[in-house]
Amino acid sequence: MSRYLDPKADVVFKKIFGLHPRLLISFLNAVLPLPDDGMIESLIYLPSEQVPHIPGFKSTLVDVKCTDQQGRIFIVEMQIQWTKSFMQRLLFGTSTAYVQQLEKGEEYHLLRPVYGLGLLASKFDNETAEWYHHYQLVNVKATQRTIEDLQLIFIELPKFSPATVSHKKLQVLWLRFMRDLNDKTKVIPSDWLEVSEIKEAVALSEAAAYNEVEMAAYNKYWDAVSTEKTMLYDKFEEGKAEGKAEGIHSLLQAVELLKKGQSLNEVSKTTGLDIETLELLSKQVIF
Repeated sequence: MSRYLDPKADVVFKKIFGLHPRLLISFLNAVLPLPDDGMIESLIYLPSEQVPHIPGFKSTLVDVKCTDQQGRIFIVEMQIQWTKSFMQRLLFGTSTAYVQQLEKGEEYHLLRPVYGLGLLASKFDNETAEWYHHYQLVNVKATQRTIEDLQLIFIELPKFSPATVSHKKLQVLWLRFMRDLNDKTKVIPSDWLEVSEIKEAVALSEAAAYNEVEMAAYNKYWDAVSTEKTMLYDKFEEGKAEGKAEGIHSLLQAVELLKKGQSLNEVSKTTGLDIETLELLSKQVIF
């Protein structure tokens, strides 16, 4: 029986999407909000750009950057644990890629759109059941008027539900692959294998496809994830300890309100706790 590796880990993610353009094209066409007449037909990979350091979870993010036949740029980030800085990081990366298209003296009409795709293995928006978050510049008084040159898409894999996608079967299959495949997988769903690109991605996820060095990197990656999650939990525990001195009642009250489904803003107004503390509390206690 084959053993499979989780495609959300850096070494697996990059083996699948960072080395095989055909697979990345299929994946991006499936999950991005591209027009029917604007599908990606070909692409080339770009070198990773310099990005700002994110305190905490520094080892849990991988990225792939590419450009297609129209000159559009796509930045794909895989993030295991949500941090507030992740959205700014992706915005920074897409903005930098947009600006760096032009050399000095070149004309602005040469600029092509840049898409930033953030795949998240954890929840970040507890205010809604929506798992697909699409951001672009809009006119605040006439929202049908948009500037499409810079777009961000965040997908919360834990909240992804195939039932909410009615017309994009390929999107469902790719996101199921990303969400569900891991070290515990014993049987591959037959509908995954009906798509040649996903079938190939499954083969590239088999442990047998990795050498000793790659397997060591895979195990080290998950060790880093566990360590960083522990650090976050310790931070939460420290916060609870401080709360004993300042008023543990507020924390306990917040837990009860969150369990009842109140929003973070509502709980904050009631308890006086800040949103960041409540986000941490909801991740460690509620979910």
